[in-house]
Amino acid sequence: MNLNALLATTLPIQIHVAAVILALAVGLLQIFVLKRGSRLHRITGWTWITAMAVGAISSFFIHSIQLVGGWSPVHILSVVTLVSLVWGMLELRRGNGRRHGIIMASLFVYALIGAGIFTLLPGRLMHTVVFG
Repeated sequence: MNLNALLATTLPIQIHVAAVILALAVGLLQIFVLKRGSRLHRITGWTWITAMAVGAISSFFIHSIQLVGGWSPVHILSVVTLVSLVWGMLELRRGNGRRHGIIMASLFVYALIGAGIFTLLPGRLMHTVVFG
């Protein structure tokens, strides 16, 4: 592991990585450990939503890959993430816990796990951080 590569990068990337790692850890707790609907699930759920939002928002300050102007497909994922976070909470407030769970679990799988896999490709920062 090479944390120096992460410490040597820009602040938006550092914030993004910290938020995403927190979201990954809290998401694992939410899905595999905590009882759905419990007080602790709700508290950590807001932590997860905040971490996901910070991760998505911070990505708008990262322009490592520029396919269209200063933007990339990752930025589309960030918009989808922010919209989905709001949608997931609206579904819960409407009393549709099942749809809430599907939306949030989908975000976990696609926005964290799926996108995270791409960051581990050779030449990417997280590949350097994780594999040295």
